[in-house]
Amino acid sequence: MQRATHATLQLIAAELVDLDLTGSEINALANLADGQGRTVSQLGAAVGTRPTTLTSVLDRLERRGHITRGTRAGDRRSVLIELTDSGRATAAVITRTLAGIENRALDGLPAEALAGFHAVLDALVEEGP
Repeated sequence: MQRATHATLQLIAAELVDLDLTGSEINALANLADGQGRTVSQLGAAVGTRPTTLTSVLDRLERRGHITRGTRAGDRRSVLIELTDSGRATAAVITRTLAGIENRALDGLPAEALAGFHAVLDALVEEGP
């Protein structure tokens, strides 16, 4: 699993090199690609990092104009992270690239193998936080 993760991350970085983003920045934008704003805690849980660690990633994305930080309606203490137009466009590129990588990797596999693969992925997600 570690080797597959490493190979996948290298492939993603290579295919998205023109975006000049770190893996953590790509991960954050991919998790915001659905257009739903998230608090720092929610995004941290989605990307698998502590909110304090995520702060520097968000700082860089904000400086590049990909995200905004605002307050959540009804809770001024929560910081809401949302994509800008630039962030939505970049997240769309990331999403298409990830889908392309997945499609190429899984193309030609029998249905039973794909079902088993998705069962393993679901089990790993369930095992997570």
